[in-house]
Amino acid sequence: MRLKHSYSLWFALLVIALVVFFILDICSGSIWLLSEGLWSWSEGLTELGKNIFLQLRLPRAITAVLAGAALSVSGLMMQTLFRNPLAGPYILGVSSGAGLGVAIVTMCSTMLGLQIVAMGQVAVASSAVVGAAAVLLLVLVVARKVKSSVSLLIVGMMIGSIAGALVNLIQNFANPDALKLFIVWTLGSLSSVGWTELLILAVTVLIGAAFVVALVKPLNGLLLGENYARSLGVKIEQTRRLIVIATCLLAGGITAFCGPIAFVGVAVPHIARGLFRTSNHRTTITASALVGANLLLICDIICNLFTYPLPISTMSALFGAPIIIWIIVKH
Repeated sequence: MRLKHSYSLWFALLVIALVVFFILDICSGSIWLLSEGLWSWSEGLTELGKNIFLQLRLPRAITAVLAGAALSVSGLMMQTLFRNPLAGPYILGVSSGAGLGVAIVTMCSTMLGLQIVAMGQVAVASSAVVGAAAVLLLVLVVARKVKSSVSLLIVGMMIGSIAGALVNLIQNFANPDALKLFIVWTLGSLSSVGWTELLILAVTVLIGAAFVVALVKPLNGLLLGENYARSLGVKIEQTRRLIVIATCLLAGGITAFCGPIAFVGVAVPHIARGLFRTSNHRTTITASALVGANLLLICDIICNLFTYPLPISTMSALFGAPIIIWIIVKH
């Protein structure tokens, strides 16, 4: 009874924190919207303030929530599947595949004299989706052939290494302008997501979340090891494929529109397990989603305090790594 009360308290605190940080993230930036009269919408907020709120701040804050939750949950599933505390959402090469797709569009198109780059964010996001999907198909083909999750992990890492090597090769021949565009994408950003992109992203994340909900029992079974899970009736090969698909939907969708965001998927599951003192996925999935959303909102708020906003991936690593060190030392 006391344990359930503790869980309820932590969940309530995380939800309250999410609301507070969400509002702060909307208000933060070069123009502080609270001083512009955000709460007296019809009278206090100027036309410029309304445009900033609706077209920039609100989509950015929603994207931060979706990205933090999606990356954290996908990282949790990878750590359970591979029984590896350092596993993250990008360990199967999804990020590398997305990066290769973006590199081909942004740099190869320029070298060939094509104007694909002129399409801007649509071209970048589409190429990232295609690259991540290609890696997903390769990993799924391998998953049907290998019986061991460790073998699947190694193959995924090798696919990621090959994609990374091809990206380095393309960078070597790219012109400076195209190279700069690609590097900016690799730093990660929440500001490039508008309402159209956000709708696509939200649908992708919701589909991935549906897979996660269906995988709660198999994930709990995998905590005991594959052999024991199989004796409990868990279909290991099918579960493995579903976890890979869910992870690629969650992590691949976020990477396509926001770029790679470091640290969150690896560290947040440990924070969630440390707070709730449990590995039960009925608790840790929701906990990881809430902690990840809060963490990315905090990082985005800090990034926007500077005259020139910092890359979200840099801040997430700088802000989150000390938390993990503290948890490890304390527990």
